[in-house]
Amino acid sequence: MTIVEGARSVTGGVDTHADVHVAAALNELGALLGTESFATTPAGYADLFEWLEAFGPLTKVGVEGTGSYGAGLTRSLLARGIDVVEVDCPNRKDRHRAGKSDAIDAVSAARGALSGAARGLPKGGAGPVEAMRVLLVGKRSARSERVRALNQMRQLVFVAPDDIRARFYGLNVHQLSRRAAAMRPRPGNPVDHITLLTLRELGRRVVRLDEEIGRLDELLEPVVAAHAPDLLNVFGCGPFGAATLCVAAGDRPERIRSEAAWAHMCGVAPIPAGSGKTNGRVRLNRGGNRQANATLHRIVVVRMGHDEATRTYVSRRRDEGRNTAEIMRSLKRYVARETFKALPRSS
Repeated sequence: MTIVEGARSVTGGVDTHADVHVAAALNELGALLGTESFATTPAGYADLFEWLEAFGPLTKVGVEGTGSYGAGLTRSLLARGIDVVEVDCPNRKDRHRAGKSDAIDAVSAARGALSGAARGLPKGGAGPVEAMRVLLVGKRSARSERVRALNQMRQLVFVAPDDIRARFYGLNVHQLSRRAAAMRPRPGNPVDHITLLTLRELGRRVVRLDEEIGRLDELLEPVVAAHAPDLLNVFGCGPFGAATLCVAAGDRPERIRSEAAWAHMCGVAPIPAGSGKTNGRVRLNRGGNRQANATLHRIVVVRMGHDEATRTYVSRRRDEGRNTAEIMRSLKRYVARETFKALPRSS
């Protein structure tokens, strides 16, 4: 669809999907020049670029989902020297008022880029940070499946006959999985025999997942050590946590302009909640990157248990009447400042 011709400069917007991207073009005054759909292939990315440039000099493109469905398109545009802007999904109020369609979302992305309301820089999607992200995907899925299998084993033991329960009573998860994996159940009572066979299969699954996690750790650790050695020197931050923070920051350090911006991205910056006579009130930040937030939380937990300076700080704040949650929020903000300084400044 083409509406206005003769634009002097063009801003694009793209609503991304798995199979088809929908693009919109605006002139410098915000008038809609057209909308069109393109395949999510290298040829489709080239066609999209040529279509936008046919309206005039292309200044920037707002892309929704630069780290997911729009990753391929983002890399293609950046390789052509085009300024790409990360665009959030339209909010519910706008969608309720204007309706929902791919073309409407593409126009909204273009307007966000043109007005400056969307200012986020996309992640590069290449280099060591992308390698970390891929390894973390594999490790998180393996850990999740491991926890699920262990929970199923525990539940089977809880409801099993007394003689089976006695065999596994008091074992930690490592001992439980190893002992179950090594069993050779003999035929007997059908229910007992099937229960033991099932426990053995679940135990072998946990052992296999432990080995898989170990192999992924062996791949992850040298990548993190080479890319972000300063993060590994942060007390309480291991390779997994350092990789999580690197992925949250991305491989373009200019995306995060200040320590305060990093704290906000990690969801540890206090959010103003004042109104009327309650000016100065703040509330818990439930936004930001939740995986980065969880990493900062784990660092704080380690420090509260093992770092003498942190334990002294906690004791002093408790004497001032602060509860544990308030103290941990303050510590997470401090750790955000420390990790920002340790983030690598080049990919």
